Amino acid sequence: MKRLSVLPQQCLLLMTCLLMALEAVPIDIDKTKVKAEGHVEGEKVENPDTGLYYDEYLRQVIDVLETDKHFREKLQTADIEEIKSGKLSRELDLVSHHVRTRLDELKRQEVARLRMLIKAKMDSVQDTGIDHQALLKQFEHLNHQNPDTFEPKDLDMLIKAATSDLENYDKTRHEEFKKYEMMKEHERREYLKTLDEEKRKKEESKFEEMKKKHGDHPKVHHPGSKDQLKEVWEEADGLDPNEFDPKTFFKLHDVNNDGFLDEQELEALFTKELEKVYDPKNEEDDMVEMEEERLRMREHVMNEVDINKDRLVTLEEFLRATEKKEFLEPDSWETLDQQQLFTEDELKEFENHISQQEDELRKKAEELQKQKEELQRQHDQLQAQKQELQQVVKQMEQKKLQQGNPPAGPGGELKIQPPGEHKVGDAPQHPAGVDQPLPPGHVQEPAVRTDQVHP
Repeated sequence: MKRLSVLPQQCLLLMTCLLMALEAVPIDIDKTKVKAEGHVEGEKVENPDTGLYYDEYLRQVIDVLETDKHFREKLQTADIEEIKSGKLSRELDLVSHHVRTRLDELKRQEVARLRMLIKAKMDSVQDTGIDHQALLKQFEHLNHQNPDTFEPKDLDMLIKAATSDLENYDKTRHEEFKKYEMMKEHERREYLKTLDEEKRKKEESKFEEMKKKHGDHPKVHHPGSKDQLKEVWEEADGLDPNEFDPKTFFKLHDVNNDGFLDEQELEALFTKELEKVYDPKNEEDDMVEMEEERLRMREHVMNEVDINKDRLVTLEEFLRATEKKEFLEPDSWETLDQQQLFTEDELKEFENHISQQEDELRKKAEELQKQKEELQRQHDQLQAQKQELQQVVKQMEQKKLQQGNPPAGPGGELKIQPPGEHKVGDAPQHPAGVDQPLPPGHVQEPAVRTDQVHP
């Protein structure tokens, strides 16, 4: 299964934090105690792909808006609700002419890109008469009615589209992972059907043994708990566990120094816990499941800590979470191997769906085979007609030769050479002094006698 794209770190929903690169409250840290090298000031941190099909357009709009001082100031003071409600979009009317011109150009490029995608898709099914304007309606991140200029409505639509897509990201990821697990079980059961009784029992025994081996791992700390963070503090940061300090911890793991712990920075905190359960060298450990475990941990911490649901953790939110009872005395964390990921009914429905898809593919394959056979039949028929025609032409040439007529050329023309033209070496041999017949219409002039004397 292809894993879904890396979780979004930069989107318009998060403009209050991701675009502004705000600095967190300065915290003094003894860098000599930290093993790993910290973030170099001024170093550009590459943001991962948001996973949205309009990711590049989104990034370019963000970069252009950042260059306008007025819009930047408004963005610094706006809260997430103002952004989501569209209030901030109206500030677009006040940005500089240069910024608006650049945004217009970006929109025209995006519309052209979408039209190319539509055309490519239509060409693949050999459709004609494409109405690009009507088909552009399916893209909700821009105003298709005005393809030439970037207006406040475009910014509003881009924000809402990104908000909706990112909110559905986790749900989509859960569904894809469940399908992956059901497909694994389906293929395992189908394989067992091909074995005899003895081999089937051995395969089942091996499967249960691998499950038991995978589940035999050290205790996994609850994500976001004090025990879990202290383990990172000690083993990853190389600091004294007795000197654990939440503020220092936050600053250390705010890799890009923007004042927030984003989703990727949070996921990096769970590596030590995941290594307790998963090892790429072990046959029984599935790396797809490891990544799903990581994302589940991140999602859980976000739900517990991210108060305003902007998919970022501020220093204030982080410190407030460390004061909760759950931070000190968390419940046990259940890993994927301890959960039932799907029911038998869900698996049966999934298998029925697969069976239907296989039937459809089989029917298409049969139709293609019939088309192939028909084309081959027509080809054979044309070849037979061609051979028959060639035979007729050959017989006609032989008949002409028997009648004394010159043979015909490839196109049926007679092979007759013009008078007076002979091939080299084909000149007729005649005895000297023998008169030869003249061509029709030619009058022979009297020969000049050499014994006559002219006055």
